[in-house]
Amino acid sequence: MVSRHFLGICGSAVLLATMTGCNYTAHFQKSNQDYASRAKNDPKTFQSRSYAPLSSDPEQHKNKYFEYSSVVSRKVDSLPGINTAMVFLTDKNAYVGILTDASATGTRAHGGKEVREQVNSGTMEGVYNVDNGSSKWDNRQLANHYNSYFTHRDVADLSTELRQVIGETVRNAHPRVNQVYISANREYVNQLVEFAKASWGRKPLTPLTNDFNTLVSYVFGLGNEVPLPLYERDHGVNSGAAGSIPSKAPAPSPSS
Repeated sequence: MVSRHFLGICGSAVLLATMTGCNYTAHFQKSNQDYASRAKNDPKTFQSRSYAPLSSDPEQHKNKYFEYSSVVSRKVDSLPGINTAMVFLTDKNAYVGILTDASATGTRAHGGKEVREQVNSGTMEGVYNVDNGSSKWDNRQLANHYNSYFTHRDVADLSTELRQVIGETVRNAHPRVNQVYISANREYVNQLVEFAKASWGRKPLTPLTNDFNTLVSYVFGLGNEVPLPLYERDHGVNSGAAGSIPSKAPAPSPSS
């Protein structure tokens, strides 16, 4: 009798623990810090798709003008899992460049070391580049291979939930956009920095429209023309340090 009563108590305890664990998991999956669950009942996936896929339409990225939006950039930058964001608005589209961090789970569409682009080690020994032992950083680039926040080579490498949340954030802040294009490609992000610098320096952006269209066409429109970074062109754009980009946290620790 005692043992049967004891087993009943144990069974109830196990059931309670299981239910508690399930409730916690469901709560976390619905939170802003999780982009990995992709569950049907996740509120982040209720709406129609807010971000644009790659497009081979040559007209899609022929923008008449573009501008950097500090307001929308800050809104995207404040999302969990994102360390830095730059948002550019055109006459029809929004283009987003991001660096991700470890403040949320599931920012990547798939895992594995082979998809990691950053080597975040060596700083404890005063080394920046662990391949050649250099302590120097090319500060023209915001995103680097060594000791940088995270980039993702292909558009599809970003979680669909993350892209959905970013797209909704941009559309809520700027409803008139037709499509929202999002990437964390390292070269794309670094080139966006140069356009942002031109805007911060109050330089005219009209002469740079073709350069901007070439970049976004190459990244999102399967374009054939390889975009040349502005700091390699004679446009008079300041090619100084990228350190003025706002970020939410210090550089990653060697254990990241």
